[in-house]
Amino acid sequence: MIRLPNPMLDQDRVALLRARKPVRHVLVPAWPREQKELPQVEVEVAWVRFSTLNHRTRAEQRREIHLARQLDLFTVDPLGAAAQEAQYRILRGQEGFKELKEDLKERGQQDPAIITAEGVLINGNRRTAALRSLHQDDVWLRARYVQCLVLPEDAQTEELVDLEAELQVARDFKQEYSWINEAFLIEELYDREGKDFDRVARRMHRTVADVRDLHEKLQQVHQLVDLAQGARLHVDFTDNESAFTELAKHIRTKPPAEADGVRSAYFLGTLANVEYRKLRHLRRPDAAELIQREIERDPALKPVLDAAQSAPSPSLGDDLLDDLLGEAPPAQPLNDLLGLVAARTPDESLPLGDGQKVSARQVLSSLRSAITNVADEAGDEERDQSAAKAPLVQADKAINILKRILKDLPKGRAQGEWDEHVFAVKVAEIQGLLDEIEGTRA
Repeated sequence: MIRLPNPMLDQDRVALLRARKPVRHVLVPAWPREQKELPQVEVEVAWVRFSTLNHRTRAEQRREIHLARQLDLFTVDPLGAAAQEAQYRILRGQEGFKELKEDLKERGQQDPAIITAEGVLINGNRRTAALRSLHQDDVWLRARYVQCLVLPEDAQTEELVDLEAELQVARDFKQEYSWINEAFLIEELYDREGKDFDRVARRMHRTVADVRDLHEKLQQVHQLVDLAQGARLHVDFTDNESAFTELAKHIRTKPPAEADGVRSAYFLGTLANVEYRKLRHLRRPDAAELIQREIERDPALKPVLDAAQSAPSPSLGDDLLDDLLGEAPPAQPLNDLLGLVAARTPDESLPLGDGQKVSARQVLSSLRSAITNVADEAGDEERDQSAAKAPLVQADKAINILKRILKDLPKGRAQGEWDEHVFAVKVAEIQGLLDEIEGTRA
């Protein structure tokens, strides 16, 4: 949750903003209070503090925490040097930062940022980071100051979350979110709003289906990150939204065993960088078994599978994930292999049963080939089944159409413009087609 810094901890910062004479007051419709006009002031870009509790960088912060091996990096002293430098590093590393700097240099700051009474940015973190970089790195003197709207000193935690959610609706603000960070915001609102998706949807000005889908996708990412035990983080799956979308939607109504098998196939395929368009062919009850059989036939992968099964790693059926899944599904054949592979970065090695090791990157490459082959074969099978079913499906449609003709025929014949001859021609054509179809049986 976003926590408003206690003004008692830094009266000097609060007093500085309080003493600044506003250049104007600006209407902010997203501010939840009835009084929506906020004072606009100008402050030095190096003075304001980045929000370390903003959802737009939640996944990236988890990566920084992991790299620093400091769980309280962003909480022990949010306004301190370590947390602020880490947050600044995240903002500078985001996609489009260079273009944002160029735009600010060309057009200047178009919209004011929003800060707390202590000078912590609630909105405008990226723009302020870009201005700071222009001033400090590029020595562009016009970027020395940033225009800010100041929130009331008594602004509460929930008001700040609601403000962020409202601002997120705007297109220019939403572009600063990855889908995972947006899902983090939805997850927090969902917990706060009594696990009521309808209330979250109203807060986000989205449909219930939209917020539910994002929440469900994030739960799948949580599970894969838990399996990885630090080897992979949420931010590593930002580019895999389509795969998690299809996975979450497919397993929503499936029995636990089938859901676990498809999940294992998707997780392993995602780690191996298999195209999600290929993975969709593995949305079937026997997905895990098909992949296991392919791996067992591969001389390069069989020793890895044996090693995983002889020394089980955390799997989707373990207590770690039982709470998320609701119940523990039967163990799937890929779970041990998935646990072993997920918990290693591509630069690490995987242990084999004979004491030897193999490169995780090499294993992932072999897995990509194996899973792609299985997916291609499953796709061919789907097309064959579709071709076999197509005539029956079309026949059902034709039968329904003929039934409607029988039902509507009396009314049609009762109309003055009815043409019996034209209708007879149509019936003859239908009969001719039926004769042709019957003839194909010979």
